[in-house]
Amino acid sequence: MDFPKTNASWLPDREHLLELYQSYQPALQLILKRIESKLKSCITVSSTPTYKGRVKTFNSYYRKFLRTLPPDFQPTEDLPTVTDILGIRIICSFLQDLTEVEYCLKSAFRILEVERKGADRTFREFGYESTHILLAIPDELKENLVLPPDLIIEVQVRTILQDAWAEVEHELVYKSEFSPFDLPLKRKLASINASLSLADIIFQEIRDYQTKLNDELDKRRGSFYHQADNFFDLDNDLPDVSSSGDAEKISETASPYVKGTIDDMILEAIEAHNNGNLERAIMIYTLIIDKKPNATVLSVIYKHRGMAYFALSRYEDALQDFNASAENNPANFRAYYYIGIVLAVMGKNAEAVENFTHSLDINLYQPYVYFRRAQAFYTEGRYTEALNDLDKSVSLGLKDENEKKLRLLIAKRLDVS
Repeated sequence: MDFPKTNASWLPDREHLLELYQSYQPALQLILKRIESKLKSCITVSSTPTYKGRVKTFNSYYRKFLRTLPPDFQPTEDLPTVTDILGIRIICSFLQDLTEVEYCLKSAFRILEVERKGADRTFREFGYESTHILLAIPDELKENLVLPPDLIIEVQVRTILQDAWAEVEHELVYKSEFSPFDLPLKRKLASINASLSLADIIFQEIRDYQTKLNDELDKRRGSFYHQADNFFDLDNDLPDVSSSGDAEKISETASPYVKGTIDDMILEAIEAHNNGNLERAIMIYTLIIDKKPNATVLSVIYKHRGMAYFALSRYEDALQDFNASAENNPANFRAYYYIGIVLAVMGKNAEAVENFTHSLDINLYQPYVYFRRAQAFYTEGRYTEALNDLDKSVSLGLKDENEKKLRLLIAKRLDVS
């Protein structure tokens, strides 16, 4: 290793540096824990990162100190610092998380420098990618600690695959006496790096698709539950379960052909559903069903199409689809929940209770199912059972004004009886 040419008398005594470095070790370990704790409290991303912290060993510190020693260096009595005496690596699952982590760091710390290693490489070159961020340590974290002057911390932010590549590359290239210089080996390394980079991109694309799909599903579920709530008017003494008539249908002609994979078709159908184009949504769901996918997929698609039928007040069709969803996946507790909702809307509350109960037999931790069953019990005049279900729903975290209204209605009925 080539060190800067300088007068050896300018260098601090190695043994003196070692003694200083060791004296700071307890404080360095403690400040590292404090910083890691602050990072965990301020960083919020979609998937929980992994944190790896370390205090640089003295030998590693000393080598870097010599390597980065400026020509005009003047020895001091205290320990000369390097930028990464303290280091924390934040390892994330997805590429988008890297941006989110960096934003969180900028919000909670003073950024001194950002270096994006590997960003300047061409597609023919291989090497790890990583974002290195130098942070000033907040004064409150230094409280009651004696630390080296000008101490900062280096935070490295990587994906899991970037970290894996960096670790293996370090073993193969930097820690080995022989590095692969011949072209075939370099091509192999470049191919591996490209594969990992592509995998990161694909993982992020899948994650983005899931996020978009889940957002659309949340909108659709909210609309479904809202429509179901309209059939049980708790501002009146008794629930109204009469039909509301056919919902307005969208006149736009559905395309006879939908391109893409089943995943693409599902997303397109749900978007059409949420935009109120229910006929188009039903058409796409039907195309997927006609492809005869496996039972798990069929269970999901029948459930979605059932919701679209429900939104159009086509309750018999909705009930048939929800039953088909349950038949294709008997463990699908939501299918039985939806069956119960449709039956309650159709005035078949005893059957609704059976299906709500079946859903709860599969999954006990559903506060809204207890609430819906309480509504059905109330309509059937089974007030004590309705109260018991309301208590269970609240114990599971339900916070809903309708729960309080129903409780008051039950109290009135019990007083009368």
